[in-house]
Amino acid sequence: KHSPGGMMDVEFAVQYLVLAHAAAHPELIANVGNIALLQRAEAAGLLPAGVGQAAADAYRELRRAQHVARLDEQPTQFDPGHLAGPRDDVLALWRTVFG
Repeated sequence: KHSPGGMMDVEFAVQYLVLAHAAAHPELIANVGNIALLQRAEAAGLLPAGVGQAAADAYRELRRAQHVARLDEQPTQFDPGHLAGPRDDVLALWRTVFG
């Protein structure tokens, strides 16, 4: 969750997008969750095509992995190679939003 490319990076980027762009894009104001907000930000042109959806899919996979680990009473810090694809998608979101 806290590692670079983790869930907190998605959550922070989404919060930034909402705060920075909600006045011009009121569809971002609704409390619909991070996945839907990423999709809305992409649809509004705030993210390049594919970046929002890839980050939404990555966030979904990271949450799934976290839930499985918690249910199995395992650590939620994963090996850097584990979930490399979703991590890369989150890092792409971060670079897009923050440069």
